Amino acid sequence: MKTRTIVLVTGLLVALLGAGGTLWWMYRAQPQPPAPVAEAPAAAPETASAPAPAAAADAAERHPIEAPVATASAPASLPPLDEADGVVQAALAELLTRQGVMAFLNADGFVRRAVVTVDNLARPHAASRLWPVQPTPGKLQLLLAGDAELIAADNARRYEPFVGFVVSVEPARAAALYRRLYPLFRQAYAELGYPKGQFNDRLVEVIDHLLAAPEPKQPPALKLVDVKGEVPSTRPWVRYEYTDPALESLSAGQKIMVRIGSTHERRLKAWLSGFRKAIAAPR
Repeated sequence: MKTRTIVLVTGLLVALLGAGGTLWWMYRAQPQPPAPVAEAPAAAPETASAPAPAAAADAAERHPIEAPVATASAPASLPPLDEADGVVQAALAELLTRQGVMAFLNADGFVRRAVVTVDNLARPHAASRLWPVQPTPGKLQLLLAGDAELIAADNARRYEPFVGFVVSVEPARAAALYRRLYPLFRQAYAELGYPKGQFNDRLVEVIDHLLAAPEPKQPPALKLVDVKGEVPSTRPWVRYEYTDPALESLSAGQKIMVRIGSTHERRLKAWLSGFRKAIAAPR
């Protein structure tokens, strides 16, 4: 079985979220420790309490996934979702080595984590404790320009290893493996509260949403939100907001696309377009 694309299949969009680092725009809540895997579906209502209209509808599939063709190295049958971690983790380890998996991923309950996070990318918030990827190391890099603080150009360097990894994978190969594993994602999506929904329809919808993210021509300006309290914050960079109301009103996923820098944003959009073409009906 070709496993080079497993991460991109299930986690490309959440990889973008991982590249978002500490989610500084979610300043109202301090980061929480990772939740046990079994809690991921139950915790979803905290971050996805209201399904998007298109996802909640029981309409016919807009982007059906073809059944995979079984081969000796890639049988069509899959274990139940509760027993699938071993299969998924083995593929991840073969792709990245175990050290790579530890560096980049939260591999326990990877499918459930991926589905919850993808569903939340088009919403205002996406809880970092449910991510299937590790936050990017380092903290937000700022540049002082007069009275304003801007995202520094050097900030984008933190995301280069991960973005480079993402775009190195051929979208068509990622799509082939995604189709083989699709029953697991559909089951996780049903558990999330969409028993008649199709995860692929939601995935395509979120891809289109990310492709529509703005591309600011200048580094965005930020402001530090003053939070009153007796205990001083040791992580002030998680309390930054975009100064531009239009940027601050973006979804969690689109904010991440903006934050990683225009060059990385364009590279990821090009990959997403190729992947979308391989898994969806033409627009």
